Amino acid sequence: MKLLRLFSMLTIAVLVVGLLGTTASAQNFAWTLHGSKTPLTTAGYTDLLKVNYFSNANSSGPDGTVRIMNPGSYAGDLCAQIYVFDPAQEMAECCACLVTPDGLRTLSVNTDLTSNTLTSTTLHMGSVSIVAGVVPSSGVCSPLNNYVYPTLRAWGTHIQDLPTYTITETEYSDRALGPWNVNLLIDCYAIAIDGSGHGVCSCGSGD
Repeated sequence: MKLLRLFSMLTIAVLVVGLLGTTASAQNFAWTLHGSKTPLTTAGYTDLLKVNYFSNANSSGPDGTVRIMNPGSYAGDLCAQIYVFDPAQEMAECCACLVTPDGLRTLSVNTDLTSNTLTSTTLHMGSVSIVAGVVPSSGVCSPLNNYVYPTLRAWGTHIQDLPTYTITETEYSDRALGPWNVNLLIDCYAIAIDGSGHGVCSCGSGD
């Protein structure tokens, strides 16, 4: 089912690129380190991709949170490019949020990350990937931006042990970002052209 849906969405993407010409075809699906002219290689880079999970979302219990911090980097402001997946590995939502040096952004799992899924399905479990993106020249963060730079930090709370709803919190794990993660850009691009406003998360509060 995942491959079938992805194929259909990419088919639409190809058609849109053909119709829109150079504007759409300018989308780049190769992760590139800021200041470099070549895409990330198979060696990958750590401290660019953060991953974690959420549990028991949209239940009668408390809400989970994701907190993202920019402790300061050579690039200055950074974009937290967020990609939310359901348990079947389908991307449900994506968005990008500005995080300034020493800034802290707090997102609700229920309200910001799972309330506008692509298929309108209510998510209870899933995963969140966060890429540390460079702020584009437009000044507007985009989950389709392929230029990245390290330093973001993130933590997530997890709702455990129904019906007592114990809350735990863990730091997001660092993972190398490389060409094997190009699906983040491709799936989000498909959402952008096929979602009709669905599949777009929101940035919560803070900075």
